[in-house]
Amino acid sequence: MSATRLLVLGVVRMHDGSGGAHGYQVRRELLSWSADKWANVQPGSIYHALKRLALEGLLEQVETPQGKGPDRLAYTLTDAGEDAFQHELQQRIADVDGAAGGAYEFSAALVFITALPRQLALDLLEYRLVQLEGQRANVGTVLDKGIEWGQPAHVNELYRLWLAHCDADISWTSGLIARLRAGEYVMADDAGHNFGSAAPTAMS
Repeated sequence: MSATRLLVLGVVRMHDGSGGAHGYQVRRELLSWSADKWANVQPGSIYHALKRLALEGLLEQVETPQGKGPDRLAYTLTDAGEDAFQHELQQRIADVDGAAGGAYEFSAALVFITALPRQLALDLLEYRLVQLEGQRANVGTVLDKGIEWGQPAHVNELYRLWLAHCDADISWTSGLIARLRAGEYVMADDAGHNFGSAAPTAMS
């Protein structure tokens, strides 16, 4: 699932309690988060995703009596859409390969992490951390053995860059785990959770 599709599902989900979300509301919400910068979401792709997700049964079109023209149509999440959202959210949070090869998708999942129960989010992040540590060990081995394996010496700069990325990701993931354990952020199973009332909580 693309970052755009995950973000669209998540934003519609936020508006489910208020009767659904119009296309312009989804577009305005995502652009106000600068999702076009960090998730490469293009305005036209938002409307395309809404239509495709409705055709696939993940969203349902509902008419709103106060709307006119295209604005009379709003979208709500179906049960299948909720299942797809939760599956993709959890997979993207936990999957290092997905995060490394698809940073847009990981970013899209991260902004909805508070839609998960706290312990589930912790379990997924701890699984991710184990993968990152293994990835770092593998990169370190290649860096140590590269010249012995016949690689040109300057190629090691690429592995040093990857190693730095691994170290940064491990540090950030460990920090987020610590913050969640300390009770930061209102998660899905916390009292007072109402994800539809505001934009995603920023992760520090």
